[in-house]
Amino acid sequence: MLPKEDLLKGIESRETIARVVDDCERALKTWEVVVTDFLSPLEAIESQQVLKRLTEVHSVAWGGYPQAERQRLAIARAELPLESAQVPIAVLEIAGNFLFDTATHRDFLGSILGTGIVRDKTGDILVQGERGAQAIVVPEMVEFLEMNLTQVRSVPVKTQAIALDELKVREPKKKDMTTVEASMRLDAIASAGFGMSRSKMADAIGAGDVRVNWKEVTQSSYTVKPEDLIAIRGKGRLEVGEVQVTKKGRYRIQLTRYR
Repeated sequence: MLPKEDLLKGIESRETIARVVDDCERALKTWEVVVTDFLSPLEAIESQQVLKRLTEVHSVAWGGYPQAERQRLAIARAELPLESAQVPIAVLEIAGNFLFDTATHRDFLGSILGTGIVRDKTGDILVQGERGAQAIVVPEMVEFLEMNLTQVRSVPVKTQAIALDELKVREPKKKDMTTVEASMRLDAIASAGFGMSRSKMADAIGAGDVRVNWKEVTQSSYTVKPEDLIAIRGKGRLEVGEVQVTKKGRYRIQLTRYR
């Protein structure tokens, strides 16, 4: 038996990660590849933290495309080969005319969950403008959603499975920049990276709209470190790169913004 309680110490998503530990035990006992449901970015990070402590197993994450936020984990004994092709996923096209009734990611997700399935069964949803969206799901939900997902907002839709290579992924726009700050405070670095005033950034942090490594941070004074990932709803992501201390004791920080 794996030491579950020890492994879960300091873990925020305890219920989900407990299931991942159970999956690790099953993989060890059965010598089979065990696949989780879709994990949120935070759940995936915490799962990897736990898996690093278990030398008997290894894992691979896959969500349909390299930048996918929500991913499934395939877990197997360390002696067994493992690759992303062993992670079963399916892609649905949700087609309709949204020219006069624009639908957002939240609208498509709400309609999918409105059919009765749980969030864990769905991966990323890629909105395709006025044409509809593409949704990544577990394969066993395909037939159910083809039959039951018939409307999003006021728009009738046709839901059908498509091949993975028909997935239309927009490459994120990338911008590299350098900022010099007096400290490594979150509000200072995020305001520089996202081009917002320090006061507006502090408001966004206080409102719970800012995440660091997918964890909600509400303190403007939070200390940011190299390799941290800062995300703001509707603004994209900011990756903290190399940090150097200048002769005057300030911090020269390399940043990469994705949107």
